[in-house]
Formats: sequence, structure tokens, C-alpha cells
Amino acid sequence: MSCASVHIRTLTKENSTLKEEGQESKPTFNFEAYMIQKAKSINQALDAAVPLKEGQKIQEAMRYSLLAGGKRVRPVLCTAACELVGGSESMSMSAACAVEMIHTMSLIHDDLPCMDNDELRRGRPTNHKAFSEAVAVLAGDALLALAFEHIAVSTAGVPLTRVVRSIGELARSIGPEGLVAGQVADMSCEGLPVSEVGLEQLEFIHLHKTGALLEGSVVVGAILGGGSNEEVEKLRRFARCIGLLFQVVDDILDVTKTSEELGKTAGKDLVAGKATYPKLMGIEKSREFAEKLNKEAQSWLSGFDPEKAKPLLALANYIALRQN
Repeated sequence: MSCASVHIRTLTKENSTLKEEGQESKPTFNFEAYMIQKAKSINQALDAAVPLKEGQKIQEAMRYSLLAGGKRVRPVLCTAACELVGGSESMSMSAACAVEMIHTMSLIHDDLPCMDNDELRRGRPTNHKAFSEAVAVLAGDALLALAFEHIAVSTAGVPLTRVVRSIGELARSIGPEGLVAGQVADMSCEGLPVSEVGLEQLEFIHLHKTGALLEGSVVVGAILGGGSNEEVEKLRRFARCIGLLFQVVDDILDVTKTSEELGKTAGKDLVAGKATYPKLMGIEKSREFAEKLNKEAQSWLSGFDPEKAKPLLALANYIALRQN
């Protein structure tokens, strides 16, 4: 059984099927099977996108983190959004791989001693521990460059205008107004008293550091699938909610789970003196906020084909209910 399958089965005990109201005995959407199938397709595409070349340490370092398992939430969101607006998995697969490459880059760099200084990721040594700090930096850089090359060169069956628009969207999601802005804000608040970091500042950090790439994943999929401007913007609102939801849940898990359960160092935000939702709101209020975000996210999917919307509805629950 693959690492991805273990992650998915852990999270789908309460979310393996969606049922129509009043038809409890008739499953209508098998989320576990959907996620396993999607993760398999994505992992195969990622493996092919970064072939291992003999004697090339950089490819080895890139593959070490890129193929280390994980839930593949971002690339699945990308393909699900594409299919929701009438596209196909093949139209968004290159972008889905690019999103995961960028996400992996952010994890490699986030774990470095100059950032979060973490030694464990997905249950094994972080990239700089397995190789070196210099190689880890370069592996992340290489994944970032390859991500945009992969969309530009490997996207098939999509008009060029959509490809160019999707590249611009993805670049914005990780640049000085996206992921990077959130990372800088997060570091600048580290160690400050709770009284000096309000909920507005915390929301800015999480909407950018974590939420921006989740948003970009969904929006890029919708663009490549041919979604109308109205559909793209509705899905942007959906993604913004689940992006913040993802981090609220992450904050809760950081103080309620062990390192073994998470596959990464537990309690590190508390040790680093970072502001978190449990720290500012308490555990119960944080859980209530997560539930509110999940409901709001799902409301943005109204008006879409109910059948095609089921994967994204289930993914919102998946993010809300995850245990690692």
C-alpha cells in the first residue's frame, strides 16, 4: 500500500461516500476510491516529470521530497475544478503536477534552518537532513523552475490563451502578493506577544502562506477547463475558504496530535512562539470557525452541476476532518 493510500484511508473513515438526503443506504460518491485513483494518476505523472538520472544528485533530492507521499490535495483540487467546469483530467494534469512541485518546493525551503528549522517531514528526515542545506535550496529552486516549464511545455488540448492565463495566476499565488508575502509576515510575527498579533494579521498570514497556493490550484484548474469568468470567481471564493480552513485545522492538529500521528514535528509553532488560531481563540472556538469556513466554502459550489461538484464538496470535508 502506498503512502498516499494510507493518508487517504485515514481521512476517509467518515467521508468515504456522499449520500443523498433520505437515501442513507445508497452511496452516490465513493470519495476514498476517487482520491486513491487521482493520487495514483498524479504520482505516475510526477514520477515521469522528474526522471532519475544516474549520478545527478539534484534529481535525487527533488524526487526524495516530491515522491515522498502526501495527500496530494492541491493537484486533486486542480483536476477536480477543471472537470467541474467541463474540462478533463488530461487538460489539467500538467498544471496539477506543477502545483505539487511548487508545494514541495515550499516545504523544502520552509524546513530549512533559516526558516522553520525542522528535521521531520512526512515521517522521514527533511531534505536538508537527507542531503545538505545547499542541495535542499537548489532542489527547491529546480522544482519551482520545472513547475512553470512543465505547464508551458506539457499542457495538451488547451488553447494557448488559457495556458498563459493559468501561468500568470499560479505565479501570482506564490509571489510577493501570495505565498511569499505570507511567509514573510509569519516570520515577522514570530515571538511577538499574542496581544500584538490580532486575528486580522493571522488571517492575512494564512490566506497567503497556505491559502494562496490552494486558491491557485483551484483557479488554474478552472481556467484550463474553460470555466466562465463567473465560474472561476465562484471557485476562487470556494478555494479561499478552504485555504483558510486548511490552516485553521493545521493549527488545531499542531497542539492536539503527536509527531508520529502528524508525520512532522508536533508543537513546533508553540515552541517558536508563533500566533495560531488556538492561541488567539482557543481550541473550541477554532473548531467552530473551521466548521463555519467549511459551510461557507460549500455554499460557493451551489449552481454547479451537483454530480460534478461532489468531489470538491467531499474535498472540503476532507480538509476539515483530516487528522494529519
